[in-house]
Amino acid sequence: MNLTEHYNQLYTTSSKSILTGKYSIDTEIKNESDSRFGITLLIRPSDEIKANIQVLLNELKQVEPEQYYYPDSDIHITVMSIISCSENFNLNHISPNDYIQLICKSLVDVDKVTIQFKGITASSSAIMIQGFPTDETLNNLRNKLREDFKNSQLQQSIDSRYRISTAHATVMRFQEKLLDPEKLIQTAEKYRDYDFGEFNVKSLELVYNDWYQRKSNTKVLGEFCLR
Repeated sequence: MNLTEHYNQLYTTSSKSILTGKYSIDTEIKNESDSRFGITLLIRPSDEIKANIQVLLNELKQVEPEQYYYPDSDIHITVMSIISCSENFNLNHISPNDYIQLICKSLVDVDKVTIQFKGITASSSAIMIQGFPTDETLNNLRNKLREDFKNSQLQQSIDSRYRISTAHATVMRFQEKLLDPEKLIQTAEKYRDYDFGEFNVKSLELVYNDWYQRKSNTKVLGEFCLR
């Protein structure tokens, strides 16, 4: 997949939807009884990257103060959604150590993962930072995880919602009607090619998480250091 083309197409389509009022509001964000949980392998960006992201978010908050903004603690890149969030899943259903052992096996040949965050894109309900892996390492790891889980007896739902191939980080979600869609897109345009920085991934986390990866609802099951 050409990530640049993918992000551009997504932004073009979504910005038109936002400007014409055809965007989506996530009504579950404020639902305190939301019980959708799953298992995710993820990457957390560096502190420097997160500080640069906050520059964008502070500007967006001036335009749309009532929307949902990810705090630093929750910003992430999904490597693989191993068990998609569902009301039917509970951590008691699995043995986390089995998953840790399999992921360790998948990581044996992984050396270094480097990701550049440059520009933003959008969906009909969110604003996202565009992530670009500098080589095929992340893609190769995902394929190895797919293969290893497919050949195991472990519960998983990899690629059941969609086949993950990007390295974006969602940073804002629409939880209320937009006050000024046109001004939101004008602000987004300023950051379409903004360089948020590049970082070497030092570790991956396996987490038990809710739909929004909120720290208060997240349990770290394992951490995997990269060389």
